[in-house]
This record gives sequence, structure tokens and C-alpha cells, in this order.
Amino acid sequence: MNRINLGTIKIKSLVSETAKISDKVIALKYVIIKPVGFPIKINSENFKVTIEDPTLFNVYAREQWEGETVKEGDYLFDNTIIPDYAFKVVSTYPADGGIITRDTLFKIITDREMGSRSFKKARFKDIIGQEHAKKKCRIIIKYLKQPELFGEWAPKNILFYGPPGTGKTLMARALATETDVPLYLIKATELIGEHVGDGAKQIEQLYSRALENKPCIVFIDELDAIALSRQYQSLRGDVSEVVNALLTELDGIHDNDGVVTIGATNNPEMLDSAIRSRFEEEIKFELPGDEERLKIMELYRKKMPLEIRADLRKYVEKTKGMSGRDIKEKFLKPALHRAILEDKKYIDEKDLDAVLAELNKFRRETPLHLYR
Repeated sequence: MNRINLGTIKIKSLVSETAKISDKVIALKYVIIKPVGFPIKINSENFKVTIEDPTLFNVYAREQWEGETVKEGDYLFDNTIIPDYAFKVVSTYPADGGIITRDTLFKIITDREMGSRSFKKARFKDIIGQEHAKKKCRIIIKYLKQPELFGEWAPKNILFYGPPGTGKTLMARALATETDVPLYLIKATELIGEHVGDGAKQIEQLYSRALENKPCIVFIDELDAIALSRQYQSLRGDVSEVVNALLTELDGIHDNDGVVTIGATNNPEMLDSAIRSRFEEEIKFELPGDEERLKIMELYRKKMPLEIRADLRKYVEKTKGMSGRDIKEKFLKPALHRAILEDKKYIDEKDLDAVLAELNKFRRETPLHLYR
């Protein structure tokens, strides 16, 4: 299909007119933009915008957008390399917006970068149990707050391991919140590109962004998805390159001072030995005990839209072996849905017992250890 020209915006250079700008118009110092795509989808092309050279991009951006007045939420359209492709203004400085000048600095960010900055906040007090893990993690807090105390002895690569749903990601969020540093949350599978070379490049870009915003935390979840021991898989070329690129970063061949890498896995014994050996500290996360499961149920009870009219102490033993996520997603949530479907104003023991009966039936029929 021939591409439809939507009317390229022609922005003439206003360099000579800059001096004539009214004093009432504020000159922008910084503009942060995000690639969003074409106004109309007219073919199956899928553009992925990345910046190799930020300095060069700034020259390019000012050349075509100088003289434009923008504020947060406005759109700027490319008129040269990708005509009609839109960039959304995420933020500006000054915050009220202003005019783009020859001195305005641009930064382009991706959805992933946006997500890394806007993670859901958490505190250590939000984590029920895991006292051993909390104690171990305090050294990370100390380092991120006072890196000068550590020098070459800094905690750089930490491995979180334990059953699913035990709070590994929550702990990473709490660490970032407590230290007020950026958190780059990513699943290992997202690092595998479509083509050979993409994965290694994504690792490089991930750590480049981290270094730009250090001190910070890079949290790689489901590490075993790419770093599984070779006795359990036939390693693909694209996965192998990701592992090698990650090893380079973990080895500290590049100067990653101020960046703490946390890997998370449910199965540490299945990790490739080369990867596992790079983590100087391994922190175990355990399933909650009786008292902790009761606290977890009480915590979610306060957050639920319907009242729970039941003595939750009766369900402490019945939920043995469940993680915090299991209690929320597999026990309390289905009970809530059951009550809502029956147009009830509260959740009672009948709802809770019915959910447990279904869970127990599933457990009898399915070897759950295969999914751990």
C-alpha cells in the first residue's frame, strides 16, 4: 500500500527571529518527549525509535522544532526522517511550557524508561515477614545512600531466590523507595530481541540508562528464563548473546559504580553456573509462616471492597503452603468474585470455603511441584 502523506508540518527556521521573541514567552531549557507513533495507522509498519547519539538528536530536534511553543501533553511531529511520526511532550522545564530555542535540550524516553521511573512505591513495613531478607538488604540501602563508605567493596550483584509470590519484586520496589533511587524493572524474557544482536544491544542500553541515572537499581526478574543451565536446555544463539552481554555488565568490565543489579529466580539451582557465580550475595525468600499468613489476610481484608464476615484465624492452617500472592490471587480474590456474582454485600465463610475446596481439588489432581 502506498503511504499516505498526512501533510508534513513545515517548520521554518526561526534562528534569525529568536531575538524578536517577546519577553513574555518563556524559553524552554528542557523538553522530554516520548515516541507515540502515527496519527493514523495506514500500514503494518512497526517503528521502534531509539537514539544512538543524544547530542546528534538534540541538533536534529532543534533544527526542526525551534520556535515551536509547547507544554506538557502537546505533540511534535517529525518532518524529515519519519514524516508525520508523533512525539508526545512528557514534561518541560519550566513546567508551564514555553518556546523551543537553539539552547533547548531534548531527551527522548521509551515506555520502558517511563515505567522504570513510575514503579509502584513500597516500604519495608509493607513486607510481611522475610526478616532475614530485610536484614540482608539493609546493606544495599546503606550503599545507595553512602557509596563513599564502600569503594571497591560495594554490593553490586545480588540474587533474590525463593518460591513465586514471596515478595522478591516487592522488596526491590521497597529498596528503591527507601533510598529514593530509580528502579529499572525488567523481565529477562524482554531482553531477547527479534534478531541476533538485539538482545546484547538492549542489555547495553539498559545499563547505559542506569549509569545516566545512578545511583539506581536494575532488577531482572525471571532470570532463569535466559540463564538456565545448559544441562536443561539447548542454548539458542540469541539467548547466548544476552547471557554474554549480561556477564560483561556483572563482571564490572564497564564502570557500573552506583548501579546495583538484583536478579530474581524461583530456581537458583537451575541457573547457569557462570551467571550464578557473578552474584556475590544470595538472599532467600521463604513462604510465610502461620502468623505471617494471618497478617497477610488481615492486610488484604482492609483493602477489599466488600467486608469479610469470617474469622480468618480459621484459615491459617488451611492456607499453609501458600505465598502472599497465592493468598491474594487464588484465595481472597475468587471469594470476592463469588460474592459479587451472587450480589452479596459481604464475603462469608461459605465463599472462602468454596474457594478452598476448588483449590484442594486442583492440588489433588495436579503435581504443583512441576510449576514451582
